Amino acid sequence: MRGRVRFWLVLAGITALIGAACSNGNTVSSGGSGGGGGGTTITPSKTYSSIGKGEGELNLIAWNGYTEDGSNDPNYDWVTPFEQKTGCQVNKKYADTSDEMVTLMRQGGGTQYDGVSASGNASNKLIAGGDVGAVDPNLFPDLKDVISPLSPTDGTNNSHYVVDGHVYGTPYMYGPNFLMYNTKDVKPKPDSWDITFEPQLDGKPNPYVGKLTAYNDPIYIADAAMYLKAHDPSLGIDDPYELTSAQLDAAVNLLKAQKPLLAKYWALYTDEIDGFVDGSMQAGTAWPVNLTYAKADAPVAAVIPSEGVTGWADTWMISSHAAHPNCMLQWMRWTLTPQVQAQVGLWYGAAGSNTKSCDLIAKGYGQGGQQIVNTVEYSFCGNVDFLNSLYLWKTPEADCGNGKLDCMDYSVWQQKWTEITGG
Repeated sequence: MRGRVRFWLVLAGITALIGAACSNGNTVSSGGSGGGGGGTTITPSKTYSSIGKGEGELNLIAWNGYTEDGSNDPNYDWVTPFEQKTGCQVNKKYADTSDEMVTLMRQGGGTQYDGVSASGNASNKLIAGGDVGAVDPNLFPDLKDVISPLSPTDGTNNSHYVVDGHVYGTPYMYGPNFLMYNTKDVKPKPDSWDITFEPQLDGKPNPYVGKLTAYNDPIYIADAAMYLKAHDPSLGIDDPYELTSAQLDAAVNLLKAQKPLLAKYWALYTDEIDGFVDGSMQAGTAWPVNLTYAKADAPVAAVIPSEGVTGWADTWMISSHAAHPNCMLQWMRWTLTPQVQAQVGLWYGAAGSNTKSCDLIAKGYGQGGQQIVNTVEYSFCGNVDFLNSLYLWKTPEADCGNGKLDCMDYSVWQQKWTEITGG
C-alpha cells in the first residue's frame, strides 16, 4: 500500500486491557441447541459467555485492510501487538464479497475459520443458518461506547447483529457507498446518481459513458432501488432491500440499461482504485478505502448524492463451531477498543463504531484532523444523523415486515444479478 500519514498512538493501553482480559481463568461455555433460523424466532446454536486462555491460533475471514500486521506499512499494525499479548497467531483470508464470506464460513462444517468481519448482507444469513454464535455483551466493556444506532441494547440500526434479543458479535467499522468521481474530468460536481444510471443528462448524451463503474454484487440492486425510490414514486419503494417482484424487476431493468454505460464492474477494491488512477474510470460507487488510496495518485473526491447512499456496518462474529473460540473472543474485545478502531480508520478510511476512536483519528492527522474526520471519507465519524441516513446493507428476505411474504428474497436477487451481468 502507498504510504500514509504516520499514526503515533501508543498501544500500551489496549495491550494492558487484553492482558487483563486474558489473565482470568474462565473458559468458553455454550448454551442453546438447534440450528437457528427456525420459524420467525432464531435461537442461537451456541452462546459464548466467558473468555479463557487462548488456544494459540486464530483463523479469520476479513475485508482487505481490516487485519493489518505492519507488512504493508509498519505504522499500521494492530495484529502483532495482539499476537504478542495473547499468544494467538493470526491467520487471515481476505474476501471480496459477502457471498464469499458466507461460503468460507461454512467450510469444514464451520470449523475452518473462527470468525469473520461480516457486513449486514452476510451477517443475517450467518445468524439464520446457525453459522455464528451469540455472545454475552458483558464480555466486552467497550460496547458502552458504541455509537448509539449500533448499540446492542437500544440501537435503532443494529438488526444486522442483534436478533431476537441475542447479540451476535461486536461492531467494528461502518461507512457509505458514496459516489466517487474524477474532479478534473467530471464537471460540474455531481449531485445525483443519474450520472451513473442515465444515458442522457440534461437532454444530452451522458459524456461519461464507457468510463463509469459499479460494484459487482447482488446487493448493488439496492442502489438502483434507492435511485428509483427518489425518481419513480409510483413504484412505492420504501426500503431498497424489501422489494416486491414488480419493484425488483424495475431495479433490474434499470441495471440492465446501465450495463452498457460501464467501463467494468469492480469487486476487488483495488480494481476501482487502479481504474481511477489510469483514467479508465471517472465516476461510480465506491468505498472509503477506495477514495483513501485513489486520491494519492488521481484527482478524485466523493459526494453523497441527493437520492442518498447505501452503506455497511461490519461486525466481528464468531463461528458457532470455532476451533479457537477464546482467541476469537479476545480478538473481538481487542478490535472494539478505540485505539484499534482509530488505526483501522486511518488506514482504511472509515468510521469506528466506538465513538472514542473519532478523536484519536483526528489526533493521528495532527493539525486540521478534526476537519478531516468530519468528512464523508470518515463517515462524519460519530455523527448519529449521518449513520441513520445510510441504507445499511442487509439480507433481502421474503418477509417485507408487513405481515406478508411478498418480497423477493436474496436467492432471487442472486438470480437477477446473474441476468444483469451475464455471468
